[in-house]
Amino acid sequence: MGLRWGLLSTAKINGAILGGAALTDAAEVVAVASRDAARAEAYAAEHGIARAHGSYEALLADPEVDAIYNPLPNSLHVEWSVKALQAGKHVLCEKPLTRRAADAEAAFDAAERADRVLMEAFMWRFLPQTARLRALLDEGAIGRVRAIRSSFSFPLARPDDIRFDPALDGGALMDVGTYCVSGSRLVAGAEPVAVEGVQVLGGKGVDIAFAGTLRFPDDVLAQFDCGFAHAQRHDLEAVGEDGTLHLADPWHGREPVIVLRQGDEVSRIECEQADPYALELEAFAAGAPLLGREDAVSQARVIEALYASAEGKA
Repeated sequence: MGLRWGLLSTAKINGAILGGAALTDAAEVVAVASRDAARAEAYAAEHGIARAHGSYEALLADPEVDAIYNPLPNSLHVEWSVKALQAGKHVLCEKPLTRRAADAEAAFDAAERADRVLMEAFMWRFLPQTARLRALLDEGAIGRVRAIRSSFSFPLARPDDIRFDPALDGGALMDVGTYCVSGSRLVAGAEPVAVEGVQVLGGKGVDIAFAGTLRFPDDVLAQFDCGFAHAQRHDLEAVGEDGTLHLADPWHGREPVIVLRQGDEVSRIECEQADPYALELEAFAAGAPLLGREDAVSQARVIEALYASAEGKA
């Protein structure tokens, strides 16, 4: 029997977790909570979930729940993850855990005190395509990495979307840009020593477009852009001394192909199709998460520095 999961709210992203759980014996969603009891009950009935709770606190007190999935707005991620940990639950927190490195440290301190697992939910990291990318880099397929380029954007037209709200830690960097930061760090195999960020504000005062440059050790440069005011785009490219690796669909892996270019030679490396949410839940249940304190704190530190640069505070 797998871990018994509780969903902390009826957020849309829950559908991906429910879909992943249906594909593995390592996870079973047994409860859902909402601040509106009727909404929780309707959601539970619609999705075949055994128990519905009319408050988040009631879900955390449920003795039949082993782990909590936290898909709340960004500004509530650390607060409710810590509360869940203190209640004795393991926690998978939707990305980004936070934009502040100190808060990420505090969350993992709480996990250690509670002897529970906390993981930031960057599902793309569990794709076979991602593992193959890292293996190709390690094998020297393109020689020494010199540059990294990535993008993630889509048009967001709803003015009332929570991603436009600064009080909820909204913004393009906090949503789609976090993937570009994660991807740059993975390809570089290190943490940046300097960053620069530029943002365009919109919505209620959040970045609706963000571009960043990360400088890694050995003079490796990564550049990315993300936004809510652009056409849909998503790609990741590693540029080495001897070739390039390009992923046209790195973040979702719906078309898991890596294009390797070495001089005039072009190879298409087709990777296994897999549900990243199922793989994420299986890794979590195994008790040795791929993404722990070091990765989450480093991710938050980069985001914090990018915003500081964009706001002229660096």
